[in-house]
Amino acid sequence: MANVRPFPDFDACVHAVLAYLQRRLGFDLWLLSRTVGDQSVVLSSQDASYGIRDDRTLRWIATYCTRMVLGSAPNMRTRAADFQTFIRPPGADALPIGAYVGIPLKRADGSLFGTLCAINPRPMPEIVSTDMPLVELFGRLLTTLLEQELAAQEQARRADMAEMEALVDALTGLYNRRGWDQFLAREEHRCARYGHPACVVVIDLDNLKIVNDSLGHAAGDELLRRTARALQSTVREHDVVARVGGDEFAVLGVECDMSKAESLVNRLSRALEDEQIEASIGVSLRASNKQLAQTWEQADAAMYISKNAGRQLRDNAQPKP
Repeated sequence: MANVRPFPDFDACVHAVLAYLQRRLGFDLWLLSRTVGDQSVVLSSQDASYGIRDDRTLRWIATYCTRMVLGSAPNMRTRAADFQTFIRPPGADALPIGAYVGIPLKRADGSLFGTLCAINPRPMPEIVSTDMPLVELFGRLLTTLLEQELAAQEQARRADMAEMEALVDALTGLYNRRGWDQFLAREEHRCARYGHPACVVVIDLDNLKIVNDSLGHAAGDELLRRTARALQSTVREHDVVARVGGDEFAVLGVECDMSKAESLVNRLSRALEDEQIEASIGVSLRASNKQLAQTWEQADAAMYISKNAGRQLRDNAQPKP
């Protein structure tokens, strides 16, 4: 009896579609990828000869999909060497390509999510071009399912925030360390599954001890509250801000690529400067080969480098006796 039960999730559905397309059209490598900035992250693959695994990161500009999306190359070419736009661009990843098929996967708002594509090391018979409508149909079906699942994930993220409102720091009203750890773990699952970019920013106050010692702990507490308000007022709706230590704060930039991370850090820096709060900042981007916990560690290390550099500048600026 045929198995007509629904797939458990988007990932299982994609693997089944790629396996079917490979059997039907015969290309050695089928991919569903996510385009993030200048990178193309392989979310799912069906590979017979190239050795491409899930989570592999390719340079977006060095892929043939770039030209297909831009409209300078066709969606299918059974003999890639016969078409001038398939000449390998400078710096392209050295994958032998004799034939290609690909379609863009776009969100409901028209933005590019990624591509569904296939390559073969040798030219393919022209007859496979008759299956192009099938590839387009599967692409639209996968995009529809993806849009629904991403919407469900967005609702789940909102539910996470509502559920974890109890995990807050009493002094600042931000999430505490326990809440931060839980958010990091849940967002890591989404990043790994959908190729979401993310960043972690670590902020450490430079003079809380001085304020406590000279003005009292009430003034120190107010400094922490002012810092929390400045950070919270700056981030986007779904970013996460937490107090993770005595004078250390962390921000999780959700679906935040390099350009958005730079913008986030600039906004945070300006907000702190406007409040005349002295702090050291470190930032790190999540990569496909590291998890958000490691990203946090790297952001923390970058913050300490910044703190030490600032301390040396202040020491050098002090008049010599």
